[in-house]
Amino acid sequence: MAVIAVFNQKGGVGKTTTCLNVTAALEIAQRFPVALDLDPQGHLTLASGAAQTAPDTGVAAFFKHRTPLASLLQETPRGWQIIPASLELAKIDALFGSDPKAATLLRQGLREDLALTGDPILIDCCPMLGVLTLNALLAADRVLIPVSADFLSLQGVHRLDSALNVLEGKLKRTFDRRIVVTRFDSRRKLAYDIYDKLRERYGSLVCNTRIGETVALATSPMHGKDVFEFAPHSPGAADYRALTRELLDSGFFA
Repeated sequence: MAVIAVFNQKGGVGKTTTCLNVTAALEIAQRFPVALDLDPQGHLTLASGAAQTAPDTGVAAFFKHRTPLASLLQETPRGWQIIPASLELAKIDALFGSDPKAATLLRQGLREDLALTGDPILIDCCPMLGVLTLNALLAADRVLIPVSADFLSLQGVHRLDSALNVLEGKLKRTFDRRIVVTRFDSRRKLAYDIYDKLRERYGSLVCNTRIGETVALATSPMHGKDVFEFAPHSPGAADYRALTRELLDSGFFA
């Protein structure tokens, strides 16, 4: 069981889009992934076409009532499974922020309920380093960091990298991480400059595959579909297929 936290503290970088479409691509590759929506906004739940959850169900029920994660799994129209989110998740920081043991709840729950599946688990994190994201990072084997091809996002990934380095020191463990450049506009020199700067600083941690800015990727979540269902022959589908293959070949999901 490989647990992947998809995380960036900056919004609008394609975090949920990446989690959605990499999960879908893994399903196509017959790796039978599970997605876990850990963002109170529930955008992954909406974009996957999963049924809306009552306020106190979904992953919030795990944190508040210790409901087993396996019983919260819901099948999406595409066939892969998701543990959905609701706005009730927004209360978790207030409920557990003073409990030092709260950050390990998800790791324990995954080991108890889903460890035997052996399938990849992708966690769509909320864009802030609170109790929910700490749960994701402590449960994760690896971190996938989407970074849009713009200057502010470049600065954001430097801060995120520093934060992960601090956590590594405190936890006495390392985070195997990959950076994927998203919203890449091949018509703009800036996009290439951002990619080159990332490669110069982070080297092989930056994926070769770049995710282009396309209409299909922006539109498919409105229909509750991943890009492979919405526009299977689009450039966006080709990009996420290539990214997933690159990550599979490198052992990132092993």
